[in-house]
Amino acid sequence: MPNAISELAAFCGSIETVAETTLKAARRTVLDTIGVAASGAATPGGRASFEAASAIWGAGASSIWFSRTLLTPAGATFVNATYAASLDLDDGHRAAAGHPAAAVVPAVLALVGRHAVSGRRLLTAIAVGYEVAVRAAASRGINSLRTTDTGLWCGYGAAAAAGWLMALPLPVIAHAMAIAGQTATGQFATGWTRVGHTVKEGIPWAAANGIQAAYLAAAGHRGPLDLLDEEPAYNRTRLLAGLGDTWAVEHAYFKRYSCCRWAHAAIDAAVLLLDERKLSAGAIEGIVVEIFDRALTLPNQIIPTSNEAAQYSIPFCIAVALLHGQTALLPLEDRHLADPDVIALASRVRLEASPRYVGAFPATTPATVAISAGGEVFALEITYPKGEPGNPMSDAELVEKFATLTSRLPMSSLQARSISDAVTALMDGTATTSLLDALCNAS
Repeated sequence: MPNAISELAAFCGSIETVAETTLKAARRTVLDTIGVAASGAATPGGRASFEAASAIWGAGASSIWFSRTLLTPAGATFVNATYAASLDLDDGHRAAAGHPAAAVVPAVLALVGRHAVSGRRLLTAIAVGYEVAVRAAASRGINSLRTTDTGLWCGYGAAAAAGWLMALPLPVIAHAMAIAGQTATGQFATGWTRVGHTVKEGIPWAAANGIQAAYLAAAGHRGPLDLLDEEPAYNRTRLLAGLGDTWAVEHAYFKRYSCCRWAHAAIDAAVLLLDERKLSAGAIEGIVVEIFDRALTLPNQIIPTSNEAAQYSIPFCIAVALLHGQTALLPLEDRHLADPDVIALASRVRLEASPRYVGAFPATTPATVAISAGGEVFALEITYPKGEPGNPMSDAELVEKFATLTSRLPMSSLQARSISDAVTALMDGTATTSLLDALCNAS
């Protein structure tokens, strides 16, 4: 029986293009990722990555978005992936329990560079990388894992997309994925650290590593091709069955809050209750959130000391949304960290693992919120938060999110529109040069 990685490589090599629906889904992911990155570029982690990357990787031909700086493909991938992942606003996939696009989109755009690659080829590469990444993640027994961090598996997708774009021989693509998987980020502190930090899920490291793995494999490095063959660590059926029948990128979810996806159903429910019952946030006596048990493993700090810590606090993010509106989480700003009203309300939020949600994760991330106010209790359950395939964001809503996030940079509306227009044009078969120019000139 061929090893699983070689079968994934054969699948990559069999793809020339994908269906229109898949291309359109990939295009939505590109627009969302760039918009999220525009906001993430202004974060401390984003700025630090930009400042350090030249010394680490050196000059090259690949663009750091929203600047005129050019680095090696791995360096540009690292910086742009940092931008995309820093605010926890990047898209995700339920089967993977993580965020493929923040790795795959920067990797593909970095490799395209200044070459005359068509928009459809770019989108196909993203679909291929997204598919491999999601399958690698979903093949694991996610509920038994210590952490679901994306850096553990997104490198497979970056390597696959790179190998496909570079037209590498199938054995070389297989070795690239094996190298990326074997050298993936460890994420050792996830699950126990309570210190907010900018490493987070390790996405930039794994994405850059996937690019490096492709170049290393092309030069003769070899990886453990049986890496994904260990049962029961990896389920071969979930990994390989139905390759090409459906595409994971068509089933991505998109986020409207810059916090862990596990908090979104609770935030949606709390805000809807406040609006429907015409409650005042100041009148809330207490909030009980019944949620799936995995959500209780988040730090959930009442007084987070950094933006990153706040992103992993369900009580804090609920309080911000109730007091300042949902837009206060697009993105979450540091000024709310010291808000005494937010902290006071967050302290009145209690999280409980509900037996009704046993086994719900990762397929869903549901929550039931009960708000006590004026001697009454009002409750609402949300199974699919906004942005899930079962409760999708429209194209217009994604465009509005993009406009909101790009406005955080010193970028004119004309420049932002040029990026949006260039993403739209990816479907018309022309070269990607206009998108790369728009990304470089947006400064």
